[in-house]
Amino acid sequence: MSRGAAPSSTQAKHPQGRFRAELERLVFSSAIYRLTLIGTAPNGLVQTIAGPSGDARRGAEMLRGEFTIAGEHVTASNPFAMPAREEVQVALHGFGWLADLRAEGSAAARECCRALISGWLERYSEWSPLPWRGDVLGRRLVAWLAEYPFFAQGTAGALADDAFRARILATLGRQARHLERVALLRAPSFGADGSGRLGALIGLVYARIALSRAKEPLQRALALLLKEIDRQVLPDGGYCQRSPALQLDILNALVGVRSALAAGKHAVPRGLQGAIDRMAPMLRFFRHGDGGLALFNHTAEGDAAQIDAALAAADADGTAPSAAPHTGFQRLAAGSALIVMDTGAPAAPESDSRAHAGTLSFELSHGRERVIVNCGARAHASAEWLVAQRATAAHSTLALANANSSEIMADGHLGRRPRHVLCRREEADGAVLIDTSHDGYEPPFGVLHRRRVYLAADGGDVRGEDRLTRIRPGDALALAVRFHLHPDVQASIVHDRTATLLRLPSGVAFRFDASGGRLTLEESIYLGAAGGARRTEQIVVESTLAGEEAHVKWSLRRIASVD
Repeated sequence: MSRGAAPSSTQAKHPQGRFRAELERLVFSSAIYRLTLIGTAPNGLVQTIAGPSGDARRGAEMLRGEFTIAGEHVTASNPFAMPAREEVQVALHGFGWLADLRAEGSAAARECCRALISGWLERYSEWSPLPWRGDVLGRRLVAWLAEYPFFAQGTAGALADDAFRARILATLGRQARHLERVALLRAPSFGADGSGRLGALIGLVYARIALSRAKEPLQRALALLLKEIDRQVLPDGGYCQRSPALQLDILNALVGVRSALAAGKHAVPRGLQGAIDRMAPMLRFFRHGDGGLALFNHTAEGDAAQIDAALAAADADGTAPSAAPHTGFQRLAAGSALIVMDTGAPAAPESDSRAHAGTLSFELSHGRERVIVNCGARAHASAEWLVAQRATAAHSTLALANANSSEIMADGHLGRRPRHVLCRREEADGAVLIDTSHDGYEPPFGVLHRRRVYLAADGGDVRGEDRLTRIRPGDALALAVRFHLHPDVQASIVHDRTATLLRLPSGVAFRFDASGGRLTLEESIYLGAAGGARRTEQIVVESTLAGEEAHVKWSLRRIASVD
């Protein structure tokens, strides 16, 4: 966490990126640049900013010098002096945890806030690569502005020390000026990640709302934010990183900006309102019958009540669409059955840090019960878990030669990936057929994967086919089509091992049949639940691509009962 640490970002992978990053370091660390950040400091907040709710229990732990940051426990009087992995550093320097001290609410908590902020200023008040990176800086601006009324107030209602308040307000102004510059220049430290850039600009907008009465700084910040929204929120309302979890987070963030503008009697730009109006129906698109989220691209189920609250706050009409062609997903609903299927290419290279190798995977729920799932994502996972949960084998789709359909690189981004993902949807008399394919296995193996999924009009009959086709000669390759089961599903293979019987907690039963491969029932793990990892099972159909083609047919039919 030293000032000279290099930023960990993919923008420095190429010579031009390395040159720009080094030039940025030389400029921003210079005494001359520091002088350019000096300006008139605000006397106080023009407008207060609503902050997130905190956890009083965690706040009490902080008073004892115990910090749980990004899933890592740190015991220290000054956590900024402790070495930590990047995810923890980002959370520390983002200061979102101040909300926990505010929730604890005591005079000691106020003093702790001041001491920690003062300690940070002693070490990082001048430019430093990670603490002043756009996404981190944006988070910190929001946190400091939201919690300022708490930590700037004295124990008996009196204000905190005048010098402390003046220092905080001055540094808020300096950080906002720096953030606007890197955003205008789209400098390396503005960030390569989509949600990081958006978060940086949201922090800048909040700073302009809270610190300045002049219209021009806010208008400049809003113009930058609207351009980024236009880049990242797709025409169908999906978010460019193709993550249901980020769909929720970004919608909440944009609604927060709208609320802050309205509270300050500022006009809400049409581009902001339009993005909210498009994103809310797409959030509904990603919900299963239990109210939680579908598990694609670094997503867990989430809290249904929080998702309800986000949709209520968005106050946007529009039902869930059946197809999201720009984001690359399909939704099939009939009777009590719901299928959500990934039918698009992974996120663009600059925004693929959360992308999973789950192309053509799907999830199935029946009413409020999940049946077939992806493994999901474990928050704050170790490096090994991050790779495992992103693998093709962690998704309900076909894996060839035990390889991923998208290559997961050591830096967390994707290398080889599907370049063409084709999808055709047909509907007739309430039934739906999805016919899709991808070429992710073409570079290493010369093979195309085609998947067809059919949902009958009554929702009680799902049929599918996975077909592999060679476009150049090659060796025999093993294949496995996986169907991960939700932990609440009881599964048993019938005596002749040609089918699997599934029973849901409600008593609803299904029979899974497959041809074209050997059917087995194997262990799996579910990472989508709030309580942590849960053991579960997966149906696996194994075969071999020996000639020009191989195909596996499968079906899932509702049956009367399981004996």
